[in-house]
Amino acid sequence: MSNIDAPRAAHRLDRSRHAAPQVFERLRELILSLELAPGTVLSRSELATRYGLSQTPVRDALIKLGEEGLVDIFPQHATVVSQISIASALQAHFLRRSIELEIVRTLAQAHKASLVARLRATIAEQMDYLEPQDVEQFALLDHAFHRQMYEAAGVPQLWDLVRRLSGHIDRLRRLHLPVEGKTLAVVRDHTAIVDAIEQGNADAADAALRAHLSGTLSQLDEIRASHPDYLTDH
Repeated sequence: MSNIDAPRAAHRLDRSRHAAPQVFERLRELILSLELAPGTVLSRSELATRYGLSQTPVRDALIKLGEEGLVDIFPQHATVVSQISIASALQAHFLRRSIELEIVRTLAQAHKASLVARLRATIAEQMDYLEPQDVEQFALLDHAFHRQMYEAAGVPQLWDLVRRLSGHIDRLRRLHLPVEGKTLAVVRDHTAIVDAIEQGNADAADAALRAHLSGTLSQLDEIRASHPDYLTDH
């Protein structure tokens, strides 16, 4: 197990906001991007020093990460970034697919030109970040694309719910994104979804979304083979 990397983990906090939520957000970002890989030891005292805080807000942030299953807390011993749980990833995928299938059907029935234009603009931005070194920006735009659909369907709080429960599936996708051709496949999937929405074809939108969300899980064996220490079936 490796300790947290100081230069990458250091973040300046906004002193006008409560500290614990900010530490939680920063650490969560680092975990989901795999900058803090499974097995990384998180020292409460080291984090407190780096963020210029007492240990109390750091402890609160780690507890919240534990509630999302992103860290394993061993009292009086250590806090460790958790392995990627395949069981949790599958449940998050089931939830997201169930919600988004209803969303794309709703949007296809409305097929508003303004929404189509916004979604196509996001896809155009993604085309600028197809290379492996740009994967972080590409992932942010991927989230933006899906968030726009939740907002257009009038269910933005469901996006927040899905995001909170998607830590394990998001890390799987982060492992998969750098694979050659994956980012371009995502762009093609997004385009197919928007085409179907624009045409008012709910069945085609349904099929395009199913294909899109199944991409990473269909490559689970390959991901497991390349990162055996990162994954657990439980």
